[in-house]
Amino acid sequence: MTTSGSPFARFSGLRRAFARGAAGAALFALAGLAQAAPPYSGTIYLAPNLITAADPTEYAGVAYAGQGVRLMFDRRTNAYAYYNAYLFTVTYANGLYTQYVEAQVNPEFGSPAAAQAQVEFYAPVIGRIPRALREQLSTLWIHAGDQPFGGGNNNLLIHTGSYARDYIARGILEETFVHEAAHTSLDPLHAGSMGWFAAQSWDREFISTYARDNPTREDIAETFLMWLAVRHGSARVPPDVNYTVLTTVPFRLQYFDSLRLNLAPYAYTHP
Repeated sequence: MTTSGSPFARFSGLRRAFARGAAGAALFALAGLAQAAPPYSGTIYLAPNLITAADPTEYAGVAYAGQGVRLMFDRRTNAYAYYNAYLFTVTYANGLYTQYVEAQVNPEFGSPAAAQAQVEFYAPVIGRIPRALREQLSTLWIHAGDQPFGGGNNNLLIHTGSYARDYIARGILEETFVHEAAHTSLDPLHAGSMGWFAAQSWDREFISTYARDNPTREDIAETFLMWLAVRHGSARVPPDVNYTVLTTVPFRLQYFDSLRLNLAPYAYTHP
């Protein structure tokens, strides 16, 4: 039970204020964010063992579907363009659950076989991340090039050059996909929600400078990975990281708790 003076009661009160349309109160609350410097610059590097290649995947296979013209975003040009892409149907399945995702691969890879090798490398990794992060996922874009991954617009964007090699070398490929898929499946519903604004306000801090500097675009993705770590994989996370996350963003953690997300296959293998 909480009392009227507790932080959680105040949190609920702020949510009620949002529900009443108190936009002025919302802006006032957000103006006071981040009274302390964030503890981290970014979060994808903090728990490289959170999800590993030894963990289960819901990836069930891939089938070549020929070539077809698709509109794809390429970070190298920072623009959308039409490509006669190699197309693949990726299947994720587990019991009664089945999901199909179209992988669209830049023809620069030169052949269907070379393109399929890229899909077969990355698609099983995506199958290890929580299912809730794939709920809005419809397509994968795969390009060559030295650019970071991306997420959003029902898509995950992959560039297979130096950034990808760095993610792999550091053991954070799965964690990077968690971050990017949070953009894809969580941002549209939650990044602008009243409850999330309330949680930001009462935490008054950000978990990373990346989240602080991009509060509407990166805070969900930066924080969700840490929620997954401390709530569902704490045994694989350094104790100091566990403590810092729990004490820095407790209201955001509570917000994610309240969503009751489907974390399979991850939730079934981690205490």
